Amino acid sequence: MGNIKMGSRSTRCGSLFAAVTCLIAMFSITEGAQAKPVAVAELFTSQGCSSCPPADKLLGEIADQGHVLALSLPVDYWDYLGWKDTLADPANSARQRAYAIHRGDRSVYTPQIVINGLEHVVGSDRDAVFKAIKNANKFTANVALVQNDMGIEATVTGTLPAKAKMATIYFANIKNRQKIEVGRGENAGRTITYVNVVKSLQPIGMWSGAAETFRMPKSELIRAGAEGCIILVQLEDSDGPGTIIGAGLIDTSQKNKISANTN
Repeated sequence: MGNIKMGSRSTRCGSLFAAVTCLIAMFSITEGAQAKPVAVAELFTSQGCSSCPPADKLLGEIADQGHVLALSLPVDYWDYLGWKDTLADPANSARQRAYAIHRGDRSVYTPQIVINGLEHVVGSDRDAVFKAIKNANKFTANVALVQNDMGIEATVTGTLPAKAKMATIYFANIKNRQKIEVGRGENAGRTITYVNVVKSLQPIGMWSGAAETFRMPKSELIRAGAEGCIILVQLEDSDGPGTIIGAGLIDTSQKNKISANTN
């Protein structure tokens, strides 16, 4: 599925995977805790794409193994093949196309992983994915996330890259894991597990390089049934989204369940 050659895929981790694993510490997110990602991997995937399940599985491994913010962004442009993706959002498709325009290659396909808003690789190509993670640009913005009775506070510090005047602060709720039984189409009869499914990625402010705090109210978290929240600090221009220079993730699942039941 897609518009480029898939290339070869190793069936083992290989030395590159081992090297990356050594570079990033293992972690698990507990209630109210936050992870400190060193890279962001956005997987554009579809339930109607027969090539996507291996990439979905690999993204789950990435999410479990290290300090990489691994995100699933299901797209809707394969829905005509006989199965309407139950998680797809047209906004994800638009984001993927905007990335392609910004890069200048207009390459849009599934499964596609975009690393830190820049390099794209076939999402099922293990070696290519981990090589892209290893070579990803270093973050210059630090994101500290705190959940309190009012909602989420994200404090951003650090520096903007040279010549950059502002960066966009994006906020999204995520679903940690969702199992989907596909009834028709190319993946008919398969059950696919998706990790960190992005819900309603939206800009909430601009960052100028000074220490600033951005807020999202608790009502938004409860309404969305958020299991986690992410912040992306991303450079943009007239062509669309570009380099991600900072990111944060916080688990809100237990606290939001309690709030939703008591308010």
